[in-house]
Amino acid sequence: MTSDRRLFLLALGSAAATLAACGGGAAGRMPRPSDRAQRIQPSSRGDFPNIPFADWTDEEPEYLLYPGDEIEVALPTAAELTRTLKVGPDGRVALPLIGQVMAADRSLSELEQAVSAAYGSQLLRPTVEVTLRQAGPIRVWVDGEVRTPGVIEMVGDLDAHQAVIQAGGLLPTGKAERAALIRRGPGGARMMRVIDLRPRRGEVVALRRGDIIFVPRSTLGELAAFFTQVRSAMPIGFSYSINGSNGAGYASF
Repeated sequence: MTSDRRLFLLALGSAAATLAACGGGAAGRMPRPSDRAQRIQPSSRGDFPNIPFADWTDEEPEYLLYPGDEIEVALPTAAELTRTLKVGPDGRVALPLIGQVMAADRSLSELEQAVSAAYGSQLLRPTVEVTLRQAGPIRVWVDGEVRTPGVIEMVGDLDAHQAVIQAGGLLPTGKAERAALIRRGPGGARMMRVIDLRPRRGEVVALRRGDIIFVPRSTLGELAAFFTQVRSAMPIGFSYSINGSNGAGYASF
């Protein structure tokens, strides 16, 4: 094992321990090494059980509603209650008779079930159909050793290198070849992989809504401080905890 590899794994273990004071999510594992891309250098959970990320996959997760999304909540058996609404900044929508309902971070079917249950005391047949009319702003986050860290709104396709350029480019102190890409995976688990952002050497990584790019100064051990800072900026809560039964770490948004 190279010294750089050993430092990377030890740093990630330290990040997990530092974050153990925050609260709950869904259990996950670090991604396993890929034979196709040597730049991706994760660890198996068996070796490092406290690293709080799920196995990386390019599978598209089920769409989850987000603040700014426009939806239609239709009640076929009570058409006068049908509404077209935007998910508010707090993630909620307001519906007649039942008031505020949390919509963000739920799939369309989950919201249908929640609204139907809420209308159960008001209607004999609370059949609910939720349709996504228009997706709200598609944003990604760029932080770390870039000139203007913050939120970037995607207009069309955007890859990781382009996002860093929009964030003002890399600082001389940035470790471009070992940046972190953090993404929501299937089931809501958070995944992390190492990407190479060096011009002409790095890979092209298409971004998805909610992706986070973190460019470290030296090692990915700086992820601990980054997570602490990003929690208050996310529209849907971020949390981290240690599962008391088996000591496994996990993270979720």
